[in-house]
Amino acid sequence: MRNRGQFGIGVWILPRLVPICHGMDADQATLEAADKPAKRSLFRRQRSDPDRPKAPRSLKPLKMVFDAAIKYPGHLVLAAIALLITASATLAIPAYFKAIIDQGFAEGGNPDQIADSFRLLLMVVGVLAIGTALRFYYVSWIGERVVADIRLKVQQNLLRLAPGFYEENSPKEISSRMTSDTTLIEQVVGTTVSVALRNTLMAIGGTIYLFYLAPQMTLGLALVIPAIVIPITVFGRRLRNVSRTSQDRVADVGAMVTEVLSGMKIVQAFNQENREGARFGEAVERTFAVAKRRILIRAMMTSVIIFMIFGSITMLMWTGANGVASGDISGGTIAAFVLTGGLVAGAFGSLTEVYGDLLRGAGAASRLSELLEEKPTIAPPERPMQLPEPPRGSLSFRNVTFRYPTRLDTAALKDFSLEVEPGETVAIVGPSGGGKSTIFQLVERFYDPQGGTIRVDGVPLTSADPADIRRRIALVPQEGVLFSANARDNLRYGNWDATDEDIWEAARAANAEHFLRDLPDGLDTYLGESGTRLSGGQQQRMAIARALLRDAPILLLDEATSALDAESEQSVQLALDNLMATRTTLVIAHRLATVRAADRIVVLEAGRIVEQGTHNELADAGGLYSRLAALQFTGAS
Repeated sequence: MRNRGQFGIGVWILPRLVPICHGMDADQATLEAADKPAKRSLFRRQRSDPDRPKAPRSLKPLKMVFDAAIKYPGHLVLAAIALLITASATLAIPAYFKAIIDQGFAEGGNPDQIADSFRLLLMVVGVLAIGTALRFYYVSWIGERVVADIRLKVQQNLLRLAPGFYEENSPKEISSRMTSDTTLIEQVVGTTVSVALRNTLMAIGGTIYLFYLAPQMTLGLALVIPAIVIPITVFGRRLRNVSRTSQDRVADVGAMVTEVLSGMKIVQAFNQENREGARFGEAVERTFAVAKRRILIRAMMTSVIIFMIFGSITMLMWTGANGVASGDISGGTIAAFVLTGGLVAGAFGSLTEVYGDLLRGAGAASRLSELLEEKPTIAPPERPMQLPEPPRGSLSFRNVTFRYPTRLDTAALKDFSLEVEPGETVAIVGPSGGGKSTIFQLVERFYDPQGGTIRVDGVPLTSADPADIRRRIALVPQEGVLFSANARDNLRYGNWDATDEDIWEAARAANAEHFLRDLPDGLDTYLGESGTRLSGGQQQRMAIARALLRDAPILLLDEATSALDAESEQSVQLALDNLMATRTTLVIAHRLATVRAADRIVVLEAGRIVEQGTHNELADAGGLYSRLAALQFTGAS
């Protein structure tokens, strides 16, 4: 009767102890969250490619993460110590409950021994609490630090890549890699690896303790655990496949939201709100349909696992009850055995889920590694030629042929040759798509031509350091590109060492001083994302002032006054005329009135020079320029 009483107490307390011990695991909620779909970020060219590589089936890509983590050995050691302490304390709890049950419910139990056992148990619980807190802190610190380091390395490499890379690959997808994939890696480093190591320690240590308690029952448990692990593995594989599809659908929804919100003015201007709402609804429903499949698989997996785990515990308790009834084992032993067996089975089960999370982390690391390993197509040679000093500002194009990487079947420039002398102002005009902006892209060496050579001050661009080339060039793009910063930082982007006095002088020359002084905080005023707090004309004047601060010998003006009103254009044009007087200037213009005074006008059509000369010469020649001039100046057809 005594043994049956002990067993009864053990059975009563076990359902209450198992959740408590598992509740001490701060990572369980994170593991549940880990199953939720994270935004998956792949380049569109990869997503649409039927031969796209499948998700990694090995953990080799995580080497990049490991290499980043070992830079912080002190934190790794402290995290490992905390991990050992928490695993050991967790496994010690069943042993102390065994002592409490055997001593507390045995006939003639010693109250002092019971008190000592509870005091020791409280100490173990305290150690477990402190160790868990330390483990969480150090592991989370490592995860965040590793993610920060990876983001920095990826961004540094992205800044080295030529614009052609971003023509072939969506910046939005790259941004997604920098956010969602790094977040997934942070989860792997800050949670998953810790869970894997803790569960490995508990599985090994718990199995040893089980053999110590009841060797024969442990052998039976060893047969049960694989039966639990197999369905977890099968369901887990299907769950990962569906989760990957779910991540794609979520990424599609995010991309659609960004696209529509970015073009909201166009959407509303053409009354397409309902259509965009319906299109978004279809995307959301596709996402929900995939999510339902994922939830169904998760529910089935949970049902099977719960039945097998608790069914196995029930069978073990049944066997243990017979042992207690026959006096072969004590109630405390069976209580400790079942509790430890639950911990061991849970540890093995979690390891299979952890492996799936590690595979997802490996996929994220692989995608980030692609960005890290991408080599810039525009790079300085091993021994770059030095540009002559002082700079002259000459430009030379000789038999240049160029095709954009995404349009290799069409040449943007064909056998293009042009010599620009120092201090000369050359206007480039012609129909849209004729190759005008391409010339600027090549001068800045954003691309290299497939044929011919381009020289600055007699030095081929491919023989010089691109940074040296760009220091000699100031660019005013067709649309004034501003950054999410204050006015001062946007202006001195052309010359970061410029003083406020220099900035105001450039702003005055660009006819931007008046509105800049009217800003709430002057130069310290935040201009909003992409300078949205300024009008288009104000943004363009900011871009002109930035180029003025650059003070470079070569000036590239791409429709620099296109966004200005007539009065502002006149004053800015005067400033530009003074600036251009001592610099080599290439001007792209659609409005021919702005280039009448150019030293030379080059007319481009389909990537070739069809005419060149002064305004009067070309107007009298009766060619393409004459027809364009007639359309603009007289309205003749």
